[in-house]
Amino acid sequence: MAESQDTIHLDRYTQDARQIVSGAQQVADERQHQEVSTLHLLYRLLERDRGVGEVFRRAGADPNEALSLADASLKKLPKHPGAVAYLSARLLDLLGRAEREATRDKAKSVGVEHLLNALAQEIRGPAGDILSAYGIGPGAFRPHLGALEAAAREAGAGAVVVNESSPGAGGAGAPGQATGFVRDLVADARQGRFDPVIGRDLEARRLLQILERRAKNHPLILGEPGVGKTALIRGLAERIARGDVPSNLAGAHLYELDTGALVAGAKLRGEIEQRLKQIVDKLRADQSAESMLVVEDFDALFGQGVTGAGVGELLKPLLSRGEIRIIATSTPEGLRKINERDSSIVRRFSTITLEAPGIAQATEILRGIATKYEAHHRVRIGESAIAAAVVLAKRYISDRALPDTAVDLLDETSARKRVEVDGVPADLDLLSRRAESLRAQIAALADDDDKLSVQTRGRLEKELAEIEPRVQEMRTRAASRQGVVAAIQAIRKELVDAQAALKVAQRDRVFARIGELEHVTLPEIARRLQVAEEAAQREGVASSSNAVTEGDVAATLGDWTGIPVAKMLEGEAEKLLKMEGRLAQRVVGQDEAVRAISRAVRRGRVGLRDPGKPIGSFLFLGPSGVGKTELAKALAEFLFDDEQAMTRLDMSEFMERHMAQRLIGAPPGYADSEQGGFLTEAARRRPYSVLLFDEVEKAHADVFNLLLQVLDDGRLTDGRGRTADFSNTVVIMTSNIGSKRILETDARLWSTEDGREAIRDVLLEELRGFFRPEFLNRIDDIVTFKALSKDDLRGIVDIQLRRLERLLADKEIKLALTDEAKSRLVDLGYEPSLGARPLKRAITKELQNPLAEELLAGGYKSGQVVQVDVKDDRFSFVKA
Repeated sequence: MAESQDTIHLDRYTQDARQIVSGAQQVADERQHQEVSTLHLLYRLLERDRGVGEVFRRAGADPNEALSLADASLKKLPKHPGAVAYLSARLLDLLGRAEREATRDKAKSVGVEHLLNALAQEIRGPAGDILSAYGIGPGAFRPHLGALEAAAREAGAGAVVVNESSPGAGGAGAPGQATGFVRDLVADARQGRFDPVIGRDLEARRLLQILERRAKNHPLILGEPGVGKTALIRGLAERIARGDVPSNLAGAHLYELDTGALVAGAKLRGEIEQRLKQIVDKLRADQSAESMLVVEDFDALFGQGVTGAGVGELLKPLLSRGEIRIIATSTPEGLRKINERDSSIVRRFSTITLEAPGIAQATEILRGIATKYEAHHRVRIGESAIAAAVVLAKRYISDRALPDTAVDLLDETSARKRVEVDGVPADLDLLSRRAESLRAQIAALADDDDKLSVQTRGRLEKELAEIEPRVQEMRTRAASRQGVVAAIQAIRKELVDAQAALKVAQRDRVFARIGELEHVTLPEIARRLQVAEEAAQREGVASSSNAVTEGDVAATLGDWTGIPVAKMLEGEAEKLLKMEGRLAQRVVGQDEAVRAISRAVRRGRVGLRDPGKPIGSFLFLGPSGVGKTELAKALAEFLFDDEQAMTRLDMSEFMERHMAQRLIGAPPGYADSEQGGFLTEAARRRPYSVLLFDEVEKAHADVFNLLLQVLDDGRLTDGRGRTADFSNTVVIMTSNIGSKRILETDARLWSTEDGREAIRDVLLEELRGFFRPEFLNRIDDIVTFKALSKDDLRGIVDIQLRRLERLLADKEIKLALTDEAKSRLVDLGYEPSLGARPLKRAITKELQNPLAEELLAGGYKSGQVVQVDVKDDRFSFVKA
C-alpha cells in the first residue's frame, strides 16, 4: 500500500473513499499543518459525508458536536507555513487497517465503510480521544453502516426529500418543502434558533434594497472569515419571519444550500450541475411565495478542473432572467478565484462589503448574544468578561476577524466554567492525571535494578507520596461541593415549580390551594434553600462560582496561545509606568534609548497619536552589538506579551529593485503571486507586533517608497489588491550610519542633555546625506545607542549567566561565579567597536565549552553547584 512515509496509492479505493483521503490532505494544507493525521481524516468524514453523520448518530455520537471537537483539536496543532503536508505514520496504519477490512469483507475496493471501521479502532491520539468520549470503540460502527447505503441512494438518485411542513409553510406542496440539499432558514428563525443580529443595520437595509431592485437583485456579501456574513443572512430570515420587510418579500423563503452535501460524492462530470439544476427547478416551480437560494462560500461551487465552468454556465441565465434570486457570500480571496474561472458571473451580482466591527461594535454584539450562551451553559457572563473577550481576541487571535473570534473565545470560556462548576475541577483533574502518570512510570521501573533506575524510581515515589494525600483531600472536597450545588439546584427548581403552581391556583381561584402554597409550601422551600446556601458558603461554594470573569477569558486564551494570563490582565497604566524598568532588565547601558522608546509608546497608548499611523516608528542608530535588536525583542515582549510577536526583515536581502517587490508580493499572473508579500502578510498574520527592518540603509530606494506609505498612512496594498493594516504595529529600523562618530565621542557627553543633543545633531547631518528628507520627517524618533562601557558589560554578564543557568536547569546543576571570574569575562569580552558580542563568545569559550566536555565525561552529578573562579588568569571549576 504505502511506498514511503508521505506517498500512498489509492488505486484500490472507491471514488468516495479517495475523495475523503485526499480531502483530509486538503484540510491539512489549508490549515498549514505539517502532517496529515487521523484527526484530519475524522474531520473530513464528518464535514463532507451526510451518511457518515448518520452512522455516528446511530452509534450514540452527535456528529455536529464531534465535528466541533475535531475542529478545536485541529486549531491547537502547530502551523508550518509553506510546508507540504505528508501522511503521518498513524494515518498510514489506519489506511492499512482499512485495506485489511476490505479484504476480510471480500470487497474489490476499499470504501467509506472500511475507513469507518478502521477509524473505530483508533484508541490513541486526538481522534481516538474524541471517539472514546462517546464510547466508540472497535466494531462500534459495524451495525450502523446501512446508513451509508441509504445516503448514497438518496444522493445518487438526486431525489427531492419532502419534509414535514414547517409552521406557516402551508401544508404539503407548500414553499416550506425543501430538497435534500437545502434548509429553510425562515422556518428555523420562527423556531428561535438564531442569535440576534446587532450593529449591522446599514448592511441589512442595503441587503433589502438590493433584493427590491428590478435588475441585478442578487446580493453578494463579501468579507473576511468571521465578520458576520452568515449572521447578516440569519438576520434577514428573522426579519421575514417577523414580517418586518417590504410587502414583496413578505412570506418569502430563504433556502440555504448545503454546498458540502452538493459536492460530496459527485463522481461524474456534470453531476454537480445536475443536482443544482434539480434544486433550482424545484424552487422555480413553486409559485406560492418568493423563494431565494442562499449559497454560502459561493466560490466552493467553482471547483478545480472543469467543474466551475459548468456551474457558471448554469447560473448565468438563471441570474440574468431573475426567475429565482440568489444570496451568496464569499471572501475577497474567493471572489478572486471566481473571477479567474468566470468573471461574467460576478457582474450579475450586487456586492455588499462587510468590514470587521471595531471594539465598541463587537462589544455590543457580544452583549446582545450573551444571554443565549448563559442559557446554554447555565452560567452568568459579566460585562468584564465580554469586554475582555473582545479586546483579547482582537489583540491575540489574528487568523479570523471580529466578532467571530470573540464569540468563540466567550463560548469556550463559558464551557470551561461549566465544566469547572459541574464536573471535576481543573486543578484536581491535573493532579489526578499526574498521579496516574507517576504510578505508570513507577510500575515500568519496578523490575529495573540499575543505579539510575533506582534513583529515578525513588524520586517518582517521593513525588507520588506528596501528591496522593492532596488528591484524596481534593476529591472529597469536590464531591461535597458537587453535592451541595446539586441540592441547591434541586431546591431552586422546586421553588420555581411552587411559584408556577401558585400562579395557576390564583388564576383558577382555588383558595385552599393558594393558602397552602403561600403559608406552608413556599416558606418551607425558602427555609431549606437558605440552609443549603449557608452549607454552600461553609464548603467554599460562592454564589458567584458560575460567573464568567475576565480571568476566565484570559485563562482560555492562555490555553490557546500559551501567553501567561497575568501578562494579559496586567493593568495598562501600571504596566506603562513601569516600562523603563522592565525594558532595562534586558537592555543594559542604553538608558536614554529606553527612555525615548517608553515616552513614545506611552504617548501612543493614551491616544495622543494619529490612530491611522503605527503606534510608533523609530530609527535606531549605533555600533554593532550594543542592543538595538535586543531592545526590539524586549519591546515586543513588553507590548504584546510575546517575544515572537516580532517580524524581522534583513534589508540586505532587498538591495535589488526586483527584490523590493517581494515585500508586497507579485501581482496576479506572475510567479509566486499566491504567496503574498513578506511585509503585508506579516502584518496580516500578526496585526499587533513589532516590525524590525535591520540595517535599513542597505535597502533599495523602492523599499523606502513603500515604507513612506506605512509610516504615513499605516496601511499598504499588496500585489493582489488586499490592504494590510499597520496601525497596531511598532516600526523599528536599525542602521549603522554614524557608528564611527559614536565610537569617537567622549563618554562624558552622554551624561548631559546638551551633550546628547550635540551627538544627535552630528548624526542627523550624516543621516540627511543618506536618507531623503520626507523619509526622516515621518519617523517619530531617532534613538541613538552609545558604545558599551565595562560597567555595562558587567550587567550583561549577569543576564547571560542567567540564560546559561536556565540551560543547565534540566540537569539540576547550578553555576556560581566569583566577582573575579565575572570581571575576567568582562576583560576578555571588552571591544568597544563590537559591543556585547565578544562577551558572548568569551562565555561560550571559557564556560560553556569546558562545562559541555565535563558533562559528557560524567563529571557533574544532579544537584551539584559548580563554583567558577580565576587562578593565574585561567578559569577554575570546583564542584561543591
